[in-house]
Amino acid sequence: MLEHFTVSESERITIAPSALRESVVALFRANGYPQPEADAATDVLVTADIRGVDTHGVSNMLRRYLQMTAEGFVNPVPNWQIVRETPSTIAVDCDRGLGIAVLPRLMEIAIEKARKIGSATVLAGNGRHAGMLSYYPMQASERDMIGYAVTAGGQIMVPTYGGEPRLGTNPHSWAVPTGQMAPFVLDVSSTVVAANKIDLLRRHKAELMPGWAADEQGAPIDEPRLPPEFTWLLPLGSTRESGSQKGYGLGALAQALTGVLFNGEFGDYGSGRMSHMLTVTDVAAFSDIDTFKTRMDAFLRYLLETKPMPGADRVVYAGLLEHEEAQRRADGIPLHREVVAWLNSSLREHNLEPLTD
Repeated sequence: MLEHFTVSESERITIAPSALRESVVALFRANGYPQPEADAATDVLVTADIRGVDTHGVSNMLRRYLQMTAEGFVNPVPNWQIVRETPSTIAVDCDRGLGIAVLPRLMEIAIEKARKIGSATVLAGNGRHAGMLSYYPMQASERDMIGYAVTAGGQIMVPTYGGEPRLGTNPHSWAVPTGQMAPFVLDVSSTVVAANKIDLLRRHKAELMPGWAADEQGAPIDEPRLPPEFTWLLPLGSTRESGSQKGYGLGALAQALTGVLFNGEFGDYGSGRMSHMLTVTDVAAFSDIDTFKTRMDAFLRYLLETKPMPGADRVVYAGLLEHEEAQRRADGIPLHREVVAWLNSSLREHNLEPLTD
């Protein structure tokens, strides 16, 4: 996480993960979520916070999820249904279920299928926000499998040369198992920056970086400024001259692999409907797992041994910094004072024990 996204020490309250987990589960339960869904959703959120992905953790997402639930945009008790199935695939109608409550179980189904046949894919439509997307590929990498996930929905990305948004941030994520090294975990939006990071900037009263967002005509905002009330994001690459067609293409591909493939869905989602794809590849179908992990470790060490450029301390790879940040399991999770105040207020509203006095 870049420095201007982090909570300053003066605004920080550190909460033990166990205490945060207990409170979040209680709030989900108080808002109508059954125990399994509350546990699953909480684990996705708290795992994000533990890994330092604050954009998709409790501070940034919980109140939004509960608001969407209260407004009826999210169904806390979804009766999700398999609508099409083959030995290696399933298509699921999520019945407006929150992604972080439904997708962990769907990824388990994909893992079970991949163990039998080598590879499996779940396509999930009529769903809601998936949270930290890397959570689901990591479910696979922890089972010696390679995981991939993609989710799409909404209108916040301005296409290359576009004067209005047409796509969501539409992230892609992969996780690859390792032996001794930290797992390789790549989680990237198709936009220059994830939309949730703009929420953090607003809370921290920090400025946009040049080339992240577009103005009302779709032109790049090319100087630092506080985030505007509306937020139109540029594709990964920012401008055509620096490769925005790549991010635009990745975003369009995400929509094609999810909503379009499921039921032809794209465009304005109104109620927040999103579609997701989860894919699992069993390493054992292609290689001896111990041999693969040894090779993967060697490859990642090769990357880490790269001579750093002047002014840089070291070279890293995707997932390493998040793995190191997981010391928060012991040190606690830093939350903004405003977030803790909201959590305590919400807990008291439901006659639940607050996090702090």
